[in-house]
Amino acid sequence: MLTRREFLGVTAAALGSGLSLPALARQGLSQEDLLAPGKGLGQVTLLHLTDLHAQLTPLYFREPSVNLGVGAARGKPPHITGKDFLQHFGVEPGSLQAYMLSSVDFTALAREYGRVGGLDRIATLVKAVRGERPDSTIFLDGGDFWQGSYPALASRGGDMVRAMNALGVEATTGHWEFTYGQERVKELIDQLDCPFLAGNVRDTTWEEPVFDSTTFFERQGVTVAVIGQAFPYTPIANPRYLIPDWSFGIREEAVQKSVDAARAKGAQVVVLLSHDGFDVDRKLAGRVQGIDVILTGHTHDAIPRELDIDGTLLVASGSHGKFLSRLDLDVGSTGVRDYRYHLIPVLTDAIEPDPEMARLVEDIRSPHEDRLTEVLGETESLLYRRGNFNGTLDDLICNAILERRDAQIALSPGFRWGASLLPGQKITAEDVYDATAITYPETYRSEMSGEMLKTIFEDVAENLFNEDPYYQQGGDMVRVGGMGYRIDVRATRGNRISEMRLLPSGEPIEPGSNYVVSGWASVNEGTEGPPVYDLVMEHIRDQGTIRIDPGAQNIKVDA
Repeated sequence: MLTRREFLGVTAAALGSGLSLPALARQGLSQEDLLAPGKGLGQVTLLHLTDLHAQLTPLYFREPSVNLGVGAARGKPPHITGKDFLQHFGVEPGSLQAYMLSSVDFTALAREYGRVGGLDRIATLVKAVRGERPDSTIFLDGGDFWQGSYPALASRGGDMVRAMNALGVEATTGHWEFTYGQERVKELIDQLDCPFLAGNVRDTTWEEPVFDSTTFFERQGVTVAVIGQAFPYTPIANPRYLIPDWSFGIREEAVQKSVDAARAKGAQVVVLLSHDGFDVDRKLAGRVQGIDVILTGHTHDAIPRELDIDGTLLVASGSHGKFLSRLDLDVGSTGVRDYRYHLIPVLTDAIEPDPEMARLVEDIRSPHEDRLTEVLGETESLLYRRGNFNGTLDDLICNAILERRDAQIALSPGFRWGASLLPGQKITAEDVYDATAITYPETYRSEMSGEMLKTIFEDVAENLFNEDPYYQQGGDMVRVGGMGYRIDVRATRGNRISEMRLLPSGEPIEPGSNYVVSGWASVNEGTEGPPVYDLVMEHIRDQGTIRIDPGAQNIKVDA
């Protein structure tokens, strides 16, 4: 078997000779070359997948070029991007790792290395590790598995539960899962073959736990406790009316009690399966005692090395099926005494699809094939979403809203999910759904004052750039069309946003003036308007060819 160093050397040599990665795959490069180098270590192997967002088939996914950290997180992973990221982690530009982990030269590297992910490829890797470590492996999912595609939306999560069961997930937690509504969540959990762990969710009447917090595994004589933590701010980031009887929160004291209870029951290893987000979990790791490993999710960060936070290993496994994390643990009488971590790239063309999972994916998709494969147009621009501020995919959505709702200003939520599209790629209906498939897609149209707009932007900026991670409540900055602004991420609350202007005129947005604003994904019950995916598809059909200038929104950032 090739070591990772040897694999990268073979890859670099082949690329220098003009070979594509599919060509490499045909010449013998397979999933074994991507799996962790060396033999398994110790008694326990943790596999971690998170933030799949219902992406069953291979895709392109560009990592952010802007991911700003504030306070203690400033300049620390994951808040390092581009060439700084490559330098920090010692990644060679142009390499497989550079393609998988950064935005540098993304289009060129995507054409060379090909798509990533695909549930049939992930299944192959999971089975390979289980085959190597049959009595040691625990496979965990960090949430956001059931939402993010048309098949997921059409089945209200049901088909994704089928996929999760077939994949052999042994415990999971949630965030976007809750947007199907609390009754549907209960139905889906009843269909699951594994525990749904969310110890931080309480009944609003009695403050009693809604879900189990902890499950236990025995591996090679070692007792492993897995504690689940759902996204703490679900009723703020998503509609409260969908989950009216449940309350959420970080509940640090409750996490500590769960850890202590697990230790009291004999757990030699304690794992927090978390959807808190990276910075929240970094803080939590320094405050809750007795956690050996935090498998973090929600913020979609992919970090090639684990972080050691006061003795707690923090692992970030990316999103969209792009990576599978493997953490081997050697456990002694006093706890974890050694470990080995590997972030496995799910490089589609180098991995044989698992036949059983491939059949299931085809079965899930086939009823929707005509809808999914409709070609709407073509893009001349790289379309991407991930990043603190507007991405070109968000610009496309905003342009469609401006046109179809006859608005001066368009607002689009700072969601992190949605596949990337390369220049020259056909845009299908599936691509649009992959960026918009939610249960509250209505596109509203109303008048807002300049003062209200500033308040909205200040509130989102506070959620994103508060120096205390425990007050960071969700995604990235709201995306905008038809306006520009300046933001100082280091300023105090209420003082970050300035120089708001209408575009393209540059006319200042006045506090006392009203503007026609249209947006989607409102968390308010009773919002009316056409589904955003219908508007975007109509816009692409009319345009035929999509061209997006990445700097057109003119957002100025002081960091």
